[in-house]
Amino acid sequence: MALGKYTRVEGRKSSSGYCSTVTLVAFVALCLVGVWMLASSSNPIQNVDLPAEKQKDDVKQEVKDLNEGNTKQFEDNSGDLPEDATKRDNNINMSQDENNTPEKTNENVTEEKQDEKTNESSGQGGKSDQQIKAETENEVKKKEEVEPKKEDGDLTTPVQQKDSEEGSGENKSESENNERTEENSTEIKEDKEKSQTEESVEQTQSDESSKDKEDGKSKDQGSKELLPSGAQAEILNETTTQAGSFSTQATESKNEKGVLKSSESNQEAGFSWKLCNTTAGPDFIPCLDNLDAIRHLRTTKHYEHRERHCPEEPPTCLVPLPDGYRRPIEWPKSREKVWYNNVPHPKLAEVKGHQNWVKVSGEYLTFPGGGTQFKHGALHYIEFIETILQKQGIDFTWGKSSRVVLDVGCGVASFGGFLFEKDVLTMSFAPKDEHEAQVQFALERGIPAISAVMGTKRIPFPGMVFDVVHCARCRVPWHIEGGKLLLELNRVLRPGGLFIWSATPVYQKQDEDVGIWKAMSQLTKSMCWELIAKDKDRVNGVGVAVYRKPSSNECYERRSKSEPPMCQQSDDRSAAWNVPLQSCMHKIPLGDSERGSHWPEQWSTRLEKPPYWLTSSQIGVYGKAAPEDFKADHEHWKRVVSQSYLNGMGISWSTVRNVMDMRAIYGGFAAALRDLNIWVMNVVSIDSADTLPIIYDRGLFGIYHDWCESFSTYPRSYDLLHADHLFSKIKQKCNFPGLVAEVDRILRPDGKLIVRDNVEVISELEGMLRAMQWEIRMTYSKDKEGLLCAQKTIWRPKEAEILTYAIA
Repeated sequence: MALGKYTRVEGRKSSSGYCSTVTLVAFVALCLVGVWMLASSSNPIQNVDLPAEKQKDDVKQEVKDLNEGNTKQFEDNSGDLPEDATKRDNNINMSQDENNTPEKTNENVTEEKQDEKTNESSGQGGKSDQQIKAETENEVKKKEEVEPKKEDGDLTTPVQQKDSEEGSGENKSESENNERTEENSTEIKEDKEKSQTEESVEQTQSDESSKDKEDGKSKDQGSKELLPSGAQAEILNETTTQAGSFSTQATESKNEKGVLKSSESNQEAGFSWKLCNTTAGPDFIPCLDNLDAIRHLRTTKHYEHRERHCPEEPPTCLVPLPDGYRRPIEWPKSREKVWYNNVPHPKLAEVKGHQNWVKVSGEYLTFPGGGTQFKHGALHYIEFIETILQKQGIDFTWGKSSRVVLDVGCGVASFGGFLFEKDVLTMSFAPKDEHEAQVQFALERGIPAISAVMGTKRIPFPGMVFDVVHCARCRVPWHIEGGKLLLELNRVLRPGGLFIWSATPVYQKQDEDVGIWKAMSQLTKSMCWELIAKDKDRVNGVGVAVYRKPSSNECYERRSKSEPPMCQQSDDRSAAWNVPLQSCMHKIPLGDSERGSHWPEQWSTRLEKPPYWLTSSQIGVYGKAAPEDFKADHEHWKRVVSQSYLNGMGISWSTVRNVMDMRAIYGGFAAALRDLNIWVMNVVSIDSADTLPIIYDRGLFGIYHDWCESFSTYPRSYDLLHADHLFSKIKQKCNFPGLVAEVDRILRPDGKLIVRDNVEVISELEGMLRAMQWEIRMTYSKDKEGLLCAQKTIWRPKEAEILTYAIA
């Protein structure tokens, strides 16, 4: 058995003459194995059983002692891969899943020395040289006859690709030096593969550039679990996911508003990228900057011009960078300041500087933490809200029962930014309007936000998911048109949830304010919202009113007038994709197994436990009973993130703040990252199982989206994008290059993209990313499934493409 170069086997001594003889025999045996390898079309060498029973027992015991306590690295199935779908530079095999699957895996590791092979041979007891040679040849023949050809997962980095071109012959000889007995590898594979994988990755990455070293400090820890195996195989192959007992958002919304039209065009990959020429320039948002569609609107009375108007085909050009763009400042410093050149918009500082929204300070934009209603800081304002509720005897503590908040008309999102200190996640949104780049400021600061407006359509969130909804001078006329906009907040607010309203009608006595307060009082009473607190903050000089949504239907049934009316029983409160607003209220669910009938458990217990309304009679996305499905997904992503993403990708997570899971299922990926200083936008595709309510009940957040269209965010919003079997689905239904261009648009330079998909899609995507001058940091493929990690660069094409619909 060939041990790793840092492994010792002590206590074996023999005469120098005997060692020389055994060395010669071992060399002959290796030559025979080399001939066999060439005859086997360069497939990875299978384990060769050496018949030394004594040596096997000794090595087994000593290596287990040396490596006791090490954990396993990978959990993968072995299997054949098509040659054109894999990289052949270095074959690093992954160890088995902790579930006792019968398959064994092998590992080829570089830089093992010939004299270590000699040491192994010297411990074979009293076997003669002829016996050793004959038995070795017999075992090789048996392996050739009995075992099928096997190719393990291939892991490549740019450095490994270069090394392969320069010395493929050397790799062969190194592989020959890595034979080991099958029985011994069974016993020590978990510990030994870890150390040998580390040696291999360290060797191949020794020539990394200084830039790679900065973001790749953890590469030397080796590759971790990339694709699962055994009992986890059904989790891996997400192309087989189903809706189970969950409907899809597309179906829900279709039933509400009619047939959704989706783009079905498809373009061939293999083309050169161009630079988008638009009026918005570096800030181009395709579905919000479709100026041609906006010009043809019949009316803008209800903010129709701020809503999404996507072009018929998503753009396939790349958005330019602003002049002088720099790598964003890291969190938490970014909450207080960002580079001016990254978001070069001084207008908001001129208009709102006196309210401490944002100020220009040399090469920085600074954020004192204020807002229109909290000039002296958001943190004081947040604690003031908690105080006035507790004074009224309300059991309220930020970050416990109130975990997920919606901030309407968020400005630069300082409210949400400081709620992080209370362990609260805030979904902030505001329109792309005359308050220039307010959402872009928020995202550059590292605070969650999207560009959206309360206009004529439902906001893209499920019903009954937010614990708290907040509006501080958000400029939304809640009281008009029968309270249609406030009724939309009622839809997304949990039964028993709070609406916090801080605006001039709460505390000023001007005629207009008094009139609005009177109208709001009548409206909220008719909606059965209870005013539980109203007080004035002496520091900021503003007042706050807090309302609570009912948790039963008693008040609805006691109303003398049915205004606003109750929604039809057929109306789906979670249908939210391009669905028109409706002026009605949904009944409160009462059944013990109905979602919304009980408040979720406190944070962070709710993160790991299946919601109470998931029952065993429901079929989950992966085909198991829903609670088991949830748990399997949670454990899967916890293992993948801890054993692969955090240590095996070469990602410096201290530089990562804004993350998006482009195809979230139960939110397992986001849950696995909870201990990091990041936030994750969970995106549930409208044609996937509608699992977004589960994500919210876990204390996470997300949004519905159709990836045939552009996302409602500014360019350069995210540090890391994660896409699990998304690209293959988009390739089947709409514009594949359009999605690739969208990924480039919303990802920051130096940002990372992690893709898990089938090898055909991975291969095609890799080619398109290379055409954009992205750095391919790693590819891995196994059993026709693949993984890719790539990094965006600052490269932009010189040739431009004019998008006529986006020109003023």
